Amino acid sequence: MSEAIRFLAQYDYWLLLGAILGRQACLPIPANLVLVAAGALARSERLNPAGIVGLSVAAFLCADLAWYEAGRKFGGRILHFACALTRDSASCAHKATGAFDKHGVRILLVSKFIPGFDAVAAPLAGQAHVSLIRFLVFDASGAAFWTGTYAALGYVFANQLDRVALHVARVGTFLALAVAVGFSFYILLRLARWLRFVRQFRLARITPDELRDKMNAGKDILLVDLQKKAGVSTEGIPGAVRINPRDLEQCKALEISPSREVVLYCTCPSEFTSARVALALRRKGIAPVRPLAGGLRAWRERGFPVTSEVRGLALPSAVHALEPTNTSV
Repeated sequence: MSEAIRFLAQYDYWLLLGAILGRQACLPIPANLVLVAAGALARSERLNPAGIVGLSVAAFLCADLAWYEAGRKFGGRILHFACALTRDSASCAHKATGAFDKHGVRILLVSKFIPGFDAVAAPLAGQAHVSLIRFLVFDASGAAFWTGTYAALGYVFANQLDRVALHVARVGTFLALAVAVGFSFYILLRLARWLRFVRQFRLARITPDELRDKMNAGKDILLVDLQKKAGVSTEGIPGAVRINPRDLEQCKALEISPSREVVLYCTCPSEFTSARVALALRRKGIAPVRPLAGGLRAWRERGFPVTSEVRGLALPSAVHALEPTNTSV
């Protein structure tokens, strides 16, 4: 047995536990390769197959249950937080939500095989208020399927893994340095994207008082309500037009005058939806566009008027002209 496999055998179940928990914490840890090595060790009777599967499933359930509860408590904020660190946050959020809407909790059976989706599958289940028992059953089944697949590969190809590991051990120092550099670069890149997102979000906001003054002064403002789908009766700011945020992100072209300022608001405590849509619109070349600081809650707290008569607008993937909606308040 090669030195690399001996290293895994030395830490056995602890290494397996740490790899899975790290993976579910969105760290770039190759837990699947650890499972393959564990399967090889099971063939040599250094690890117990039932112990591998049992510990792996238990680790997945502990981590995913925390994400599930976060999804139930914070809703879309968790999804937006995870997707904000990707290259295309709007596409990430849309694809993940669309997949869950289409397949429901059954997606948990295969989500761990889908790169990027596993990080948001559990919070999506919590956000959708899937029952705890149903979530645990499907999540445990998916974890067992994923674990069994990779462990079985290691078990079947154990002899070949030994030869590969021997060559890897010969360049162990260089490999460890490369992994350390790559990991550091990965963390710094994700941190830079997050800080850029936060910076753009903070600098772009408009306060309720500023918005009221601009509306009373007759400024050319397009006020967009991002609360729910068009047609739903919910209170909003007078003069706003209600558009589904997903429609705005997907619309290929929007005809908005460059002289018109676009203000977005939602009911998210940290305006994540407004900030995400604002950044998406900026990428389409629409400026200026700003989220309302504090959203509708901050507007209400100032004692400013609200109305239940908010005009809804559905946007298919086509060109649309949005009419001015100025109203003095």
